[in-house]
Amino acid sequence: MKNRILGGAIGSAALFLQGRSPGQLVVQYTDRCNAACPQCGMRAKEGFARSTLSVDEVKRMIDAAAARNVKCFSITGGEPMIYREEVTKLLGYARKAGIPFTRTGTNGFLFMNHTRPGFEKRVGELARELLEAGVYTFWISLDSAVPSVHEQMRGLPGVWEGIRKAIPVFRKEGLYPAANLGINRNTGGMPVQAETDEELSGQFRVAFARFYSSVIDLGFTITNACYPMSEGPRDAVYRATGSGDIVNFTPGERRAVYRALFDTVKEYRDRIRIFTPLSSLYALINREVETEVEYPCRGGIDYFFVSASDGDAYPCGYRAAENLGKFWDLQPSRDDEKACARCDWECFRDPSELLGPFMQVSRHPLKVAGRWMKDKVLFRIWLDDLRYYYACDFFCAHVAADHRKLSGFGARRDMR
Repeated sequence: MKNRILGGAIGSAALFLQGRSPGQLVVQYTDRCNAACPQCGMRAKEGFARSTLSVDEVKRMIDAAAARNVKCFSITGGEPMIYREEVTKLLGYARKAGIPFTRTGTNGFLFMNHTRPGFEKRVGELARELLEAGVYTFWISLDSAVPSVHEQMRGLPGVWEGIRKAIPVFRKEGLYPAANLGINRNTGGMPVQAETDEELSGQFRVAFARFYSSVIDLGFTITNACYPMSEGPRDAVYRATGSGDIVNFTPGERRAVYRALFDTVKEYRDRIRIFTPLSSLYALINREVETEVEYPCRGGIDYFFVSASDGDAYPCGYRAAENLGKFWDLQPSRDDEKACARCDWECFRDPSELLGPFMQVSRHPLKVAGRWMKDKVLFRIWLDDLRYYYACDFFCAHVAADHRKLSGFGARRDMR
């Protein structure tokens, strides 16, 4: 596994010298789902024609991705584990094709019936299948710090206790899943409603602290957060958005949420490996207008999304008007001067911000130096992110958390 990380780092360095980012391909294998999440347009009762890609079609995408030096391949849904056999087969295919970082996840429905005989055996089999496929990251989605609230939102009774029983089995097999939070007003359990952005930020600090404490209690050692998308762009091709109040935040409210997340991530970084980079949150907090970005999103340049509905590639999951056709027919683009801030999709936003300085320094070194001289806090935060990612072993699901490495981070450190 360390060879995989090292190989990915060496390949990435070569790309940075060309002003490129390590490529990322997110494939929505299916838009079918068996959960009831109110914040998602793909929930089970949502009325639209469902689609699933074919294994051979995705294999062709993987071959093209490997040829393009793509470093990260993700399978999302819908619910990917409805097609568990196909998904694990594709992850293994990607790994053998030379793509080092492979990811997928689940809403947790597999862990519902934890009182039935053979539960631990079934979880162990799943862990071994994922390990054999070489999965780098495996996430389990959680919506709230309160079990009853999470289960009511998902429509998956008993799943919380099932996850609690499953995590030790995963860890025994040598796999460390990540808890994936979709930020919403129920994150802390009680619905967050506030009259001012400052009050909202305070309530979310409490909510995030409750969430991180709860996933640590469940046995997770890695966690991530999906930023609130609200409805997202109206032409979104990826239906992982909702229009209800539970995820509907104004631009000011989103910045208040990001301030709360920034503070709480700093506090908990020494207790659990938190993938969310502070430099990305800092940029989102300080973005004055929706079109203002320092490091343009790499969507459509180095990062791509493939929709289950038509099998076509898009710059991201939200720019449906920009159908790029089949992924294997794409020609590399260098149109990386256009700043896009139409969404806060963390899958593309976070790596664009975190890796942006590496790409720009080869082409615009004075611009990068000028930004850091102007904002020295950002420079310290960015360096701290790099140190932290190293301390977290780059969030590899095959590696246990080393709390000696993490001890230098957390609430005791003040980067201001």
